[in-house]
Amino acid sequence: MDQILYEVTDHIAAITLNRPEVANAQTMDLLDALDAAWTRAAEDAEVRVIVLRANGKHFSAGHDLKDRRPAPGDLTLEWINNTEARRYLGYSLKWRNVPKPTIAAVQGKCIAAGLMLCWPCDLIVAAQDAEFSDPVVRMGIGGVEYHGHTWELGPRKAKEILFTGRALMADEAERVGMVNRVVPLDELDVTARELAERIAQMPPFGLRQAKRAVNQTLDVQGFYSALQSAFDIHQTGHGNALSVDGYPILSRLDDMKQHIKQS
Repeated sequence: MDQILYEVTDHIAAITLNRPEVANAQTMDLLDALDAAWTRAAEDAEVRVIVLRANGKHFSAGHDLKDRRPAPGDLTLEWINNTEARRYLGYSLKWRNVPKPTIAAVQGKCIAAGLMLCWPCDLIVAAQDAEFSDPVVRMGIGGVEYHGHTWELGPRKAKEILFTGRALMADEAERVGMVNRVVPLDELDVTARELAERIAQMPPFGLRQAKRAVNQTLDVQGFYSALQSAFDIHQTGHGNALSVDGYPILSRLDDMKQHIKQS
């Protein structure tokens, strides 16, 4: 079964995460297919707006830690850095800078790497049951590779979410400005679609200019440089974990799963 579905109707490209049986956990293959879909939508002159959505109960449970990778004894910081620089930080920055308006439609849990799928989007529409969290401090890591926390939440809320690992509920995410709209679950796709249709009526060049102006303003304020610096800090977390027990994270999967269930 395709891990990513792609469809274009009326100038709107819908990119759908399609691993509902594992809460849309992200494999390397899924990320590569997702990037291919983003590239396809970006290069298609008929596409004016891109909507990122997910099948199933949850938007994304983050990285699939059972995905293929070197055996624990063969894991090196160089392999980790190269992989994460390309597929994690690299892809997220690339999607953020696609010169077309983008909308994420989020339901259920959006955990850790799930944030790296919705944060690069220009707008986020959330279902009332949406929960956003980054519990990787439990793994001895200071936050996911695309460290948008401070920009999305403000410094004190970002620290609270990271320090405690708790989930940010949809209504709270809307109050701090991370989410544009919160709607009932059964209205999520319709609302995202209606918003995309309204945007698609605007002149494409004007939309491109508006997006570029906002993104460049953030970059002038330090967004791009800050993410690169935070990525380097992230790598020291992996290095510390490798030196402590030979594995790039300190927490084991059972501990993380238990925390997610309780949050």
